[in-house]
Amino acid sequence: MPPSKKRTIVAGSERRAMTQATAAGAVDPSERIQITVMVRPRTSGGAMSTRARDVLEMSAQLPEDRTYMSRDQFAEEHGADPDDLAKLDAFAHEHNLTVVQASIPRRMVKLEGTIADLSAAFKPNLQKVRVGNRVFRGRTGSLSVPSDISDIVVGVFGFDNRPAAKPHYRTLEAMEPTAAVSSKTAASKKGGAKKAGAKSSKKKGSDKAFSPKNAPNGSFTPPQVAKLYNFPTGLTGKGQCIALIELNDFDNQGHITGTGFSATDLKKYFKRIGVPLPQVAAVGVDGGANKPGPDPNADGEVMLDIEVAGAVAPGAKIAVYFAPNTFQGFVDAVNAAIHDNVRKPSVISVSWGGPEDFSSAQFHNSMHQAFQDAAALGVTVCCASGDDGSADLGQQDRDGKPHVDFPSSSPFALACGGTKLFGSGSSITGEEVWNEGNRGGAGGGGVSEFFPRPAYQALSRVPKSPGGKVGRGVPDVAGDADPATGYQVRTGGQDTVIGGTSAVAPLLAGLIALINQRMANLGKKPVGFINPLIYNPTSAAAFHDVVNGNNDIDSTLGKYSAGPGWDACTGLGTPDGVKVMKLLGG
Repeated sequence: MPPSKKRTIVAGSERRAMTQATAAGAVDPSERIQITVMVRPRTSGGAMSTRARDVLEMSAQLPEDRTYMSRDQFAEEHGADPDDLAKLDAFAHEHNLTVVQASIPRRMVKLEGTIADLSAAFKPNLQKVRVGNRVFRGRTGSLSVPSDISDIVVGVFGFDNRPAAKPHYRTLEAMEPTAAVSSKTAASKKGGAKKAGAKSSKKKGSDKAFSPKNAPNGSFTPPQVAKLYNFPTGLTGKGQCIALIELNDFDNQGHITGTGFSATDLKKYFKRIGVPLPQVAAVGVDGGANKPGPDPNADGEVMLDIEVAGAVAPGAKIAVYFAPNTFQGFVDAVNAAIHDNVRKPSVISVSWGGPEDFSSAQFHNSMHQAFQDAAALGVTVCCASGDDGSADLGQQDRDGKPHVDFPSSSPFALACGGTKLFGSGSSITGEEVWNEGNRGGAGGGGVSEFFPRPAYQALSRVPKSPGGKVGRGVPDVAGDADPATGYQVRTGGQDTVIGGTSAVAPLLAGLIALINQRMANLGKKPVGFINPLIYNPTSAAAFHDVVNGNNDIDSTLGKYSAGPGWDACTGLGTPDGVKVMKLLGG
C-alpha cells in the first residue's frame, strides 16, 4: 500500500494547551511510546445513530423483555471489521510501527514506536510541558492520518499523557473541626434529625455494622447507609462481578508510582464491620498495577470504592481495573472492563472524572460509545458526578463559569450525585443537597454542553445549558456523599471517614449487583441501562425526593437549587432499594 500524500484531520482530536503549564523543551524523538487507535464499528456512518436509538428503545423495556447481546455476538456484529484492522496493519508497517494488540470487540489497535515514527504517522504538535514539579507530553491542535484510512480511525490516544481525571472524594479531616456538628445543626433547623448525632451501637459484629444511626462524628458504615436506603436483604450479589475503574499515578518517565489497595487493610476492615471479605482481583491495563503506598490520597479512592461496594454486596466478585491516569488509560480501562469475557462484569463503577469542556471531543465520543456498548451488553455504568458543585473545578482553577463533569454527562451513564444524610433507628430523618463549601465540597451537577438531552429526560424540566443548549442533565440519582455524614473506611492502615460522589457510584453499583442476583434467581436478565425506566413518571415513588439545598459551592454562580422532581443537584433523588428492585422487575 503506497504512502498517501493526502491527509485528513481525525475528527474531534483537537486539544488545547494545559492551563498553568509552561514549556519544558522538545520531546525525545527516540523515546518509544504506545498509542491507542480507536476504529469504527462495523455499523458505521448513519447506522451509528440508529444503533444508539435501538439501544435506548430496548432500555425503555423491562429487563426481562430486552434482548441483550452476548460479548461474542457483539464482537461479531458491532466490533471492528477485520478488513479495517488489516489496513491499519499495513499503515503501521509503512511507518515502522509495531502492532502490540488488536481487539475486534474493543475496536482498538495499540501501536508502539518511537515518537519520531509515530509523529510521522499522525502529525501531532507535541512538546514537553511542566505543571508544578511534573513534566508531561503536551499536545495541541489536531491529529491527521492518510485520507485512505480516515474513515476507519475515530480516535487516537497516547501522545498527550497529561492527567485525565481526578478522584471524586473528600475526607472529613479536610473540613473544619466543627463541620460535622454544624451540618447536623443546620439539618435539624430544616426539619432534619434531632437524633442525627446519636451514638452508634456498642455491640460488636453485625449489630454494630447494621445499626443505621449517625456516629458521633456524623458517619456511617456502608451497610448502615444501605439499610437507610432500604437495600434488599437476603441478597449478597452472589454470581455478579462489580468492575471498579482506578487510575494510577506515574512519574516523569511514565513508570507507575502509586494508587492501589491493601489486602491487609481490607481484611481488617471487613472483619471490623462484620461483613464477609469479598473476592477482589486487580487487573492491569496499559501497564497499570495495584501499587498502594506512595500516594495515600489516591489509595483512599481505591479503598473507598472496594469497601463500599464490597460491604453492600460481599458475595459479588470485585475486579479492579488499574490504568495510568491519562486519557488513553481511562478509555482503555473502561473498554477492558466492558468487554472482559472472563470476569464478565454486570455493573461498572467510575469514581473519576473532570469538567466536560476541558477534554477533547474524541475522548467524549470514545467513552460515550463504550457506555453504549455496555448498555447493549446489559451492563450498568455508574459514574460519580463530581465534588466541586456546579463549578466542577477546584477553588484555585475556577473560571467563573459552571461546568458539568464527564464521564457522568454521557447519556448512557447512571450519573450519581451527592446528599447529606441523617438517620435514626431504621429511618432517614433528614437529607439535603451536599454543600459544605470549598473545604467540604459539594455534589456535582449541571447541564451538558456536548451531549443533547436524551429522550428519557424529556419530561424532567432540565434547564438549558449555560451556553443555551438543550443538553443532558446531571445527575440522575444521588446518595450520601457529604464527608460530615460520610463513610467509615480503612486506608493506609488507619480508620477514617470519607465522602464524595466517589462513594455514591460504588454504593449504587452494589445495589445493582444485589438486584442482578435477584433477577438471576428469578430467571431474568440483568437490569443493564436503567435510566429510561427510572425517569418514567410512575417511578417517582422509588426515590426519596431531596428538595432542600443547592450545589453552588462558593455562592458565586447561582446554580443549581433542589426542588420537587428532578434537579441538577440530586437528580431524581436517593433510592429506596427495594422499590427500585421492584420497578426493574425484581
